[in-house]
Amino acid sequence: MSSGHVSSSTAASLEGGDDAVLPFAVEPLDLRGRAVRLGPSIDTILRRHGYPDAVARLIGEAAALTVLLGSSLKLEGRFQLQTKTDGPVGMLVVDFEAPDRLRATARFEAEPVAALGPKARAADLMGQGHLAMTIDQGSTQSRYQGVVALEGQSLEEAAHQYFRQSEQIPTLVRLAVAEQMEGAESRWRAGGLLVQFLPTSPDRMRQADLPPGDAPEGHEILTGAPGEEDAWVEARSLVNTVEDHELVDPAVSSERLLYRLFHERGVRVFDAQTIIERCRCSQERVMGMIRSFSTEERRDMVADDGTIAITCEFCSRRYVLDPAEVEREIATAPGA
Repeated sequence: MSSGHVSSSTAASLEGGDDAVLPFAVEPLDLRGRAVRLGPSIDTILRRHGYPDAVARLIGEAAALTVLLGSSLKLEGRFQLQTKTDGPVGMLVVDFEAPDRLRATARFEAEPVAALGPKARAADLMGQGHLAMTIDQGSTQSRYQGVVALEGQSLEEAAHQYFRQSEQIPTLVRLAVAEQMEGAESRWRAGGLLVQFLPTSPDRMRQADLPPGDAPEGHEILTGAPGEEDAWVEARSLVNTVEDHELVDPAVSSERLLYRLFHERGVRVFDAQTIIERCRCSQERVMGMIRSFSTEERRDMVADDGTIAITCEFCSRRYVLDPAEVEREIATAPGA
């Protein structure tokens, strides 16, 4: 391999590991992008709940997509992908807390999922509804949400629709999930690739502009379709050659995959960001949630054994609280 074709700000190896997102640039094509590999993190999330295979694959795709999008946050903030639909998987939530924390959960109906089979399409699992992508950087001013209607498309297709209607940036997303044998045990893996056409030259920027609509008489109207500049057509053609197994194969690192795709043009990779499975739940957050209920509602939460038990939907951690202590804490809290 020629070192002139794959370069890195840190001389990255072609043997990068799992649970990492790798930013890259193909400057001759005005491309920017990220590649993600999820191994132990996504396996932990899926094994913890024992999801059926079809649901596990859907969550794996959603997790890879969430990391690809959420890792664009610089220092702090939270990116959430959430679906609400009428299909067997009625709700799917994936949280990415910058720079590295990932968690995910889903609600589903077991019998309809089983009837669809282990290789059910995402569209059949989700049905009709919407996909919301929320960026929250800590204040109401920096909160943004984009919503895409789900009408029988895959998560890849929904992501493309999101970028067309919200960002207007030519974007291509590839996602893959697989359960692979490692020794005597199987492990879930997920991978993804996102490329965006972000031209800097005046000529390419003109060709990528959206049509101006009703222009003044005599004004030149550029009729080229957005994103159809030759560089983007070439990039899209290259990315479309990627096979699913290449996105999840432990023997094909993100660096090696990018080299396969773009070595003739030259690809530059940057510092990889490690991804960890980590829930946001805590005793303090649980108490904050309980405070939002009325005294009567809290009384109804007391179980037969005299405790209030809360189980986190994401990590399955169980919090067992003494109702008397809960009421004392609420009574003595500032502003009570």
